[in-house]
Amino acid sequence: MPHSLFISDLHLAADQPRAMGEFRHFVAEIAPHADALYILGDLFEYWAGDDDLGDPFHAEVIAALASLAHHQTLVYLQRGNRDLLMGQQLAAACHATLLDDPAPVDLYGKPTLLTHGDTLCTDDVEYQRYRAMVHDEEFQRLFLSKPLDERKDYISGLRLRSMVEKESKDSAIMDVNDEAVVAMLRKFQYPRLIHGHTHRPGRHEHLVDGHRCERWVLADWHEQGSALRVDVMGCNVILFSSDAADGPALPNIGLL
Repeated sequence: MPHSLFISDLHLAADQPRAMGEFRHFVAEIAPHADALYILGDLFEYWAGDDDLGDPFHAEVIAALASLAHHQTLVYLQRGNRDLLMGQQLAAACHATLLDDPAPVDLYGKPTLLTHGDTLCTDDVEYQRYRAMVHDEEFQRLFLSKPLDERKDYISGLRLRSMVEKESKDSAIMDVNDEAVVAMLRKFQYPRLIHGHTHRPGRHEHLVDGHRCERWVLADWHEQGSALRVDVMGCNVILFSSDAADGPALPNIGLL
């Protein structure tokens, strides 16, 4: 049956071989059967700029995604908070299309809205201030004008600081704000919503102005590979075994 796949929050990095093993398996065995693959942010643990395409680890990820063109699987990339500097050069190398955030799409007759999800976490006021800063065009222009190594060092420092700050934050403020979700659903005329970022996978229902809207949260790949499969019948979750890092593994498909 024609279908599309949705993933996010892979956080691929050279020092995370298990996740990379599952990514290789996913791209080789699962994604080629889909009409389209949508990556809703945080494909990489970080992305310092499109002048880092030649890094051997990045080159492997890019080549894997580009190979899907041979199977007529369309690839769509949406920027996340870790890889917000992904640009057109990266997209072209992956044979992918960059999506705006949020991005309305029609999936087999069902209006659907795609977003990374961090804009919905409005209770985390400190993060939203940071997000506004790094999404500023002038900030990005100045940052990308710096040498690549300097950018990577800066990002490494941010990652360490973020890990420390998360330890002291109330986990509730790092989840979506219901009012922000309702506002987005209302603005886009009550679609189905798919997002990542929060690392709290599941299906939720929101009643908005008499319209019942479903919201699907994508899982991260910290412990196991996961994708959301969407077809004309609806959505279901695909989990692939952690053994995929060591060899082929069959996906476990379960309805939620």
